[in-house]
Amino acid sequence: MGLLSSKGSTRATRKADKKVRKAEAKAIHARAKVQAKAESSADRAVKKQQLKDEHKFHKRSQKQERKTAKSSGKAQQKVAKAEAKTIAEQAKADAAAAMFTPAKLKRYLTVARMVAPIVVPIAYRAAIGARGQVTALQARRAGVPASLLTQYGGPSAPLRARIASSRATADEVAALQKSAEGQTFVAAMADRLDNLQVAVDAADTMPSAQRRNAQRAIDNELTAIDNDLLARLHVNTSDVG
Repeated sequence: MGLLSSKGSTRATRKADKKVRKAEAKAIHARAKVQAKAESSADRAVKKQQLKDEHKFHKRSQKQERKTAKSSGKAQQKVAKAEAKTIAEQAKADAAAAMFTPAKLKRYLTVARMVAPIVVPIAYRAAIGARGQVTALQARRAGVPASLLTQYGGPSAPLRARIASSRATADEVAALQKSAEGQTFVAAMADRLDNLQVAVDAADTMPSAQRRNAQRAIDNELTAIDNDLLARLHVNTSDVG
């Protein structure tokens, strides 16, 4: 009896183990199926994103190509227009040159030699006078002597003259204020003026619109420096100008 009972228990155990293994295999299969489905979905998402990126890149490339072609067309139009203008100017110059036959040219030179002793000095004095008036006006606007302005050239000549004038004022402050604090102040002003000198040199090489903006900024900085220097000299800047 005990033997039969033991055999039945063994069969039941094997049967139970078989069911467990079958259930585990089924669970593993189901988990693999779910995982494969998830990986397939992820792959589709990656491929979809890749296609989307490729389409965006292609669209951007086409836009850049259209833009380049448009720019190239405009550049060619400008070149053609410039060439046409040059040809027209050359034709005009040729027509004007044709008017000066040897006989006419000889007559013009004779008249020019006759009037030159009278006209040239008058024209020279007029040019000098006009230049002096322009220089005086620029000097008044810059707040510097005309004699100082004439020492500088270039588009930023008034600013160069102002920097020189500010350096002279800084030297006066240095002579009056011998304290360490006063000398430190003067050194700081000198550094600022050195930086503005570099900025003026750079402004002269800029296109006109950028140069005007740079000159305006330099002018404002010079005004601030002048106010600081005059304050050291106990000059009320509200009364200046």
